[in-house]
Amino acid sequence: MVAPVETVAIAPVRRLGILGGTFDPIHHGHLLAAEEAHHQLALDRVLFVPAGVPPHKPARPISPADHRVRMVELAIANKPHFALSRVDVDRPGPSYTVHTLELLRARWGPGPQFFFIEGNDSLSDIACWYQPQRLIELCELAVVARPGAQIDLAGLERQVPGITGRIHWVQIPLLQISSSDLRARVRAGRSISYLVPREVEDYIRRHGLYRE
Repeated sequence: MVAPVETVAIAPVRRLGILGGTFDPIHHGHLLAAEEAHHQLALDRVLFVPAGVPPHKPARPISPADHRVRMVELAIANKPHFALSRVDVDRPGPSYTVHTLELLRARWGPGPQFFFIEGNDSLSDIACWYQPQRLIELCELAVVARPGAQIDLAGLERQVPGITGRIHWVQIPLLQISSSDLRARVRAGRSISYLVPREVEDYIRRHGLYRE
């Protein structure tokens, strides 16, 4: 079964989770965060939004969008509450989260409540993001715990007034998996079994991704 794409009707969507990322590659940490946010916040659907041109990773080579999109499709297949959005990869320019949310709002209309899923390490830096005040106007924040991340909520509130009232905490088992570590493992010829879905592992091997 092919993963559903964006606004394909499955059931009325009132609470929509949005998980953005480079997904180079997507791994079980991403999927667990999406699954727990879906359950704990009673989301109707979670959109996976691969970034087109991530503005915070200008120096690192990134796999072509078609590969990253396909790996997401493979990872979320047969999960009707997960869907793929190409809103970032099909547009030019940097993938600023504010612009992504504005485009999604235009596509979905005023109905669904947006929940942007991110790690608490990302939350600690959100004041440095592009237009953070506008961002919290567009969505609620579904914040997933990450190992070792410390957040000064009072300081964050001073920098982005109103943000603490937009935060919903999502508790998950702490999996220390990162895409950068997975790429390094592949380059070193090490296994990534049990860290990514088998279909994603097969795709990486078949297409020779992340090898020098």
